[in-house]
Amino acid sequence: MLPFRRFAQITGGDRLKKVVATGTFDILHPGHVYYLNESKKLGEELHVIVARDLNVKHKPAPVIPEEQRLILVSELKPVDHARLGDHEDMFRPIEEIDPDIITLGFNQHFDEEKLKAELSRRGLRAEVVRIGPYDFPLASSRKIMGEIIKMRCP
Repeated sequence: MLPFRRFAQITGGDRLKKVVATGTFDILHPGHVYYLNESKKLGEELHVIVARDLNVKHKPAPVIPEEQRLILVSELKPVDHARLGDHEDMFRPIEEIDPDIITLGFNQHFDEEKLKAELSRRGLRAEVVRIGPYDFPLASSRKIMGEIIKMRCP
């Protein structure tokens, strides 16, 4: 006998709870893995939206090109679906996915209230959940790059 969740998926029964996680994912590190694992725990299907190179404006431009970042993220165990963000409207992929939950990393620069208001304006019912930090020594791309420069470029 098939487990209920799989059976419902095959027969078109109860809709799987969809979670969306977003990010740049420039240099993959344990903080990214933690964020995606925690996001996956909130539902049955994890969709990850990888930021387009040209849309990353709140920090230095990514080192790793968007297509490579997408490939790496799509291969991570908790990820069911991965795609690049939209060039013009960051909400377009979210509208297409129609998630139940959108997760934010602890250090992502989103105003949660503004995000909730825009989701509501667009008729999206997704709950917004902020995933807490995890204390890895090198849990940010910026810290990793700093260590590389310190150790390899004296």
